Amino acid sequence: MRLTAMGRAAGVTAATTLLAIGAVAQAQASPSAGTIGYGYANNSHGVWCVQHLVNDVAQAKGHGRPLAEDGSFGSNTYSWVEWYQSHSGHGLTKDGIVGKGTGGWLLLDGDSYYGGTNYCYKYVPSYF
Repeated sequence: MRLTAMGRAAGVTAATTLLAIGAVAQAQASPSAGTIGYGYANNSHGVWCVQHLVNDVAQAKGHGRPLAEDGSFGSNTYSWVEWYQSHSGHGLTKDGIVGKGTGGWLLLDGDSYYGGTNYCYKYVPSYF
C-alpha cells in the first residue's frame, strides 16, 4: 500500500515538473529552431546540440560517445540519430531527421546542463 502511494506521489511530481518545464520553455522558445538533418538549412549550434545529446544517451547505454561534436551534420550523425530514434523507447520514426518529436525527447533524455530548457533548447526543435 505504501509503495503505491509513493509511486503515485512520484508520478504527480514528475507531471508537475514537466508542466513547469513546458511553461518555462514557452517563455523562452526560439521560433527559429528548425528541423535538423540532410536537406535542411542546419544551424551548426543545433547540430552540435544534437551530437552532444545523442552522445549523452549513447554513453548512458554503454556505447561511449560515438559522435564528433563538430556541428556538421554528416553520415555518422545521421546514423546515430537513427540509432537514437529506434532505441529511445519513445516510438519515434527512424528517419535520421531531428524534428519536434526527436528534438524534444533528446532535450529531455540528454544532460540537464545543455538539455531541457537550457542552452540547446533554442537550437533544437521541440514541442515544448
